[in-house]
Parts: sequence; C-alpha cells; structure tokens
Amino acid sequence: MTADGNRVISGSRDNTVKVWNLETGEEQFTLKGHSSWVEAVAVTADGKRVISGSRDNTVKVWNLETGEEQFTLKGHSSWVEAVAVTADGKRVISGSRDNTVKVWNLETGEEQFTLKGHSSYVQAVAVTADGKRVISGSRDNTVKVWNLETGEEQFTLKGHSSWVEAVAVTADGKRVISGSRDNTVKVWNLETGEEQFTLKGHSSYVQAVAVTADEKRVISGSRDKTVKVWNLETGEEIATFSGESPFSSCAVTPNGLTIVAGDGSGIVHFLKLENAGE
Repeated sequence: MTADGNRVISGSRDNTVKVWNLETGEEQFTLKGHSSWVEAVAVTADGKRVISGSRDNTVKVWNLETGEEQFTLKGHSSWVEAVAVTADGKRVISGSRDNTVKVWNLETGEEQFTLKGHSSYVQAVAVTADGKRVISGSRDNTVKVWNLETGEEQFTLKGHSSWVEAVAVTADGKRVISGSRDNTVKVWNLETGEEQFTLKGHSSYVQAVAVTADEKRVISGSRDKTVKVWNLETGEEIATFSGESPFSSCAVTPNGLTIVAGDGSGIVHFLKLENAGE
C-alpha cells in the first residue's frame, strides 16, 4: 500500500502484480514480467516504485507511475518469498527459500551483502523505520534480528513451535510481531529479544501480520479464513472478520481506518477497522 493510502498493490499466483485505486476499488494497471507466482510485494515510501518477489527466483523493481519494469535483481538460487524496502527508499531486502536474506542497492540494482544464519527457508522480512535493523522469519521456527549496516546477526527470537510465516515491526522500532504455523501471533521486545506475550485465537496457520501506525492494534490473517484484530498493549482479541477462503496477506491504511486483506481465491478485501471492538 502506498504511504498516502490511495493505492493498494497485490501480487498473485497468476504471475502478475496489480495496482488498485483504494477509493474506487478499480484496477489501475497490471505489472507483467515475472515467469512464476508473485509471492511478495512492497512499495517505496515516496510511492514511486513497487518491489516484487517471485518464485522465478528474482526481485523486480517497477515504476509505479508508468507500470514499467525498471530492473531485475538476480542472485537468489530459489524462490523469493518476501520483500521489504527501507524508509529512505535506498535498499531492498529479500528473503528466499535458499535460506538467506539479501540486501540490495535500489538505485543501482547491485547486491550489497547476504545475511546467512537461518537453517531453512526465509518466509518473511521487515525493516525498522530507522533502516538500522532487518527482521526475518523462517521455517526453522525462529525470528532473527540483523544489523543492516554490518550484516551481522544481533539475536534470535525463539518461541514458535512451527514455521514463522510473517513478521512486522512497530513504527517506533521497539516491538516485533510474528505469525506462525503454530496458529499463534507473538509480540517481542526488539531491544531485549524477550517475548512479551502470545496472541491465541486462530484455529489454523497465521500467514500474515500487520500493525497500525499508532501501534495500538495488531492485525493477523489466517488459513482459518479469518482476520483478527488484537490490542497490542493487552494482547486481547477485539474483533474478527470472517471470509470464505484462507487469508494470506494483510495491511492497514496509514489512517488506520481500513484493513486490506488478500485471500486464496484471488480476492482483495477492504475491511473497516475504525469501529472494530467498540
């Protein structure tokens, strides 16, 4: 989703990325170029470029105004499962089934370095707002925190009993949210590496997590066909939205009023958040 909340970006198993007008729900254009499923998308803070990761082992950078592909980042030896971009728009982070996280220069397309330490597929990545740390979630059941300047691993968050499918970080950079195939969402203290609490309520895998800009609520999407809203301070579940297909992605508009959630049937849902739990 663009920072102004006007456009939503979605990636699909039809090998395309679509750009939607959030006000009207209309498709603006389709980005075509990947030769396999698009597993992840991100957008720069200035809203000018889209990043997409695919099962074709590449990351593509697109011009969001024209829909043209700018360049392709090649280096992973297996599917790219996750992408993120730093707030200054200078670096792209990608996580892959080759068990690594790569950091790329978004201006030149060059790979800066590779973060190695996970013992299985990297399913999710996030980056702190200050651009100093990368968060990665893996099928080795862990979340790792990395120093983005040096490429060194700072610490590992252990507690999930199954694959970590999704990660997010609060705007202040103090907490990490992780979703797992153990059906839970965990909230971690990013300074100490300690688990603060576990959000329990989903009856199947948690495949997506997001946090509101005001850091008051966590959103989680699951294979149980629900999207849940949680109070980030207390850990209490405050609302549930039910669908007809598993939810594989979710995001929140910058104004905190709407959840955007994608499901396995190819539908993007717009869910009103402002009155959830009230």
